[in-house]
Amino acid sequence: MRRGEFITAGILAVLSIYMMWKSTELDVGYISGEGPGGGAWPFWLSAIMLVCTGLIAYNAVRRTSPPSQSTEPVLDAEGRKTLIQVFGGIFAFVALVGIISMYGAMMVFLFYYLWFLGRHSLKLSAAIALITPVVFFFFFEALMRVTMPKGMGFTEPLFNWLNTIIY
Repeated sequence: MRRGEFITAGILAVLSIYMMWKSTELDVGYISGEGPGGGAWPFWLSAIMLVCTGLIAYNAVRRTSPPSQSTEPVLDAEGRKTLIQVFGGIFAFVALVGIISMYGAMMVFLFYYLWFLGRHSLKLSAAIALITPVVFFFFFEALMRVTMPKGMGFTEPLFNWLNTIIY
């Protein structure tokens, strides 16, 4: 577990640094009269992630976290099974974006994750899987003015109806 904690912190730190570097291709500061530059959110979120990975490594060196004190393997058979189920769900999510839209894929993934993996009730899983994509639709389409992939078009009537609420 301790080695896994160091490896995970290292990988996340490298990814954080890469994302910070890439986001500087856009303005990461405040643009007068416009607001935050295009790279501000990715840069500062990556910076926060880098600080967190530093804290994880620090706790691992001091052996203050439960994983750093454990001699168990990082993944047992149950852990590998869960990892495959999660990555399978993420793979299906990415594959479905081009077919049923970002929001439709999000709905399917959330339902799968909550109901099948999380073993939550059908009612709770369905409610969260339906409400969350609608909230994200209004956040991205109305507030941020960012259009997400709409898939092959058969979900277009739903988006048109939601757009009538915005405008």
